[in-house]
Amino acid sequence: MSGQLIPSQILDDQLAAQVPAPAEAPVFTLHRGGKMEVRATVPLRDRADLSLAYTPGVAQVCTAIADQPELAMDYTWKSNTVAVVTDGTAVLGLGDIGPLAALPVMEGKAVLFKQFGGVDAVPLCLDCTDVDALVETVARLAPGFGGINLEDISAPRCFEVERRLQERLDIPVFHDDQHGTAIVLLAALRNAAVVVGRELSALRAVISGAGAAGVAIAKILLDAGIGDLTVVDSRGIVSADRADLASNPVKAELAALTNRGGLTGGLAEAMRGADVFIGVSSGSVPEEVVATMAPDAIIAAMANPNPEIHPDVAHKYAAVVATGRSDFPNQINNVLAFPGVFAGALSVRASRITEGMKLAAAEALAAVVAGELAADKVIPSPFDERVAPAVTAAVADAARRDGVARL
Repeated sequence: MSGQLIPSQILDDQLAAQVPAPAEAPVFTLHRGGKMEVRATVPLRDRADLSLAYTPGVAQVCTAIADQPELAMDYTWKSNTVAVVTDGTAVLGLGDIGPLAALPVMEGKAVLFKQFGGVDAVPLCLDCTDVDALVETVARLAPGFGGINLEDISAPRCFEVERRLQERLDIPVFHDDQHGTAIVLLAALRNAAVVVGRELSALRAVISGAGAAGVAIAKILLDAGIGDLTVVDSRGIVSADRADLASNPVKAELAALTNRGGLTGGLAEAMRGADVFIGVSSGSVPEEVVATMAPDAIIAAMANPNPEIHPDVAHKYAAVVATGRSDFPNQINNVLAFPGVFAGALSVRASRITEGMKLAAAEALAAVVAGELAADKVIPSPFDERVAPAVTAAVADAARRDGVARL
């Protein structure tokens, strides 16, 4: 009726209809509603299907598993499903943003598991940061999964969480920030050494950063037979003469295993004459320091999005350059490792992931492009379809050799 007031809600709706909504950025459009879903793998067309998938038929399967727990690997999703677990304390380069803000990353990880390894994965973001609470929570959730992928848990807690879960569970536990990075880096370094005509055992490497990735890279390089290795943290070279390492057993162990030349000082002293630079920190390296490296150096500056040494600078002094970025050649990307590592471990029902399995994964990954090596191709693309099958097979074989396979 004329003269009647229009309720405010109706007016708001009318005004909103006249003003177009602001455009949503493409990245938000892609993430709207999440990046994954749960889908049934069996038909549910009628009562007969329902009686098999659920009651009463499912009771027979439950009873069989109660009598023989190992049957869960045959008659549930457990044999091909991984929990992707975080507490949100070290997410990408964003730091401690909490479990809720970490969820998009964990969803992404789950999608990568499926896309590149055929492994189902479930993101679990835990609202606790205490080591005891994390271990207890994951251990209580573990019966529903065939493996545990720890993700974005800050150092040094991540080392203890992984160790204690490995000791407690009889399924693979793998902290990808540590071991995925280490596997891919070793593969790239093996091939880079070939490109520059050197043996791994003749190289002196420097790692900038002694967090989760730095520690794992140091250990796998030592296992692989690197010639010499120096690790540098925010306080300088990790060496046995540093009193502050007494309270950090992880770094104290590194100090005992590395720096055979007895170097002292900081990054500049460590890099002088070095053959390899590996960056897993958030710092930057001055060009004048990069210039002191040995001829035909290898640089893998993996900080993302800003490498410790920008590729334009690195190429002035290095024969082979790698980064963590997708817009430069030789991307050190964990997706080259973790899908195949878990696919291989799950395929033989491994009870754990051994050092031998990690080394085998690196060797298989390097071999994928062994016949195609060039300075700008020492590691495959994540979209190379040869990667996951090669890593899967190598990890499964290594699990059998190491005595942890149950198939």
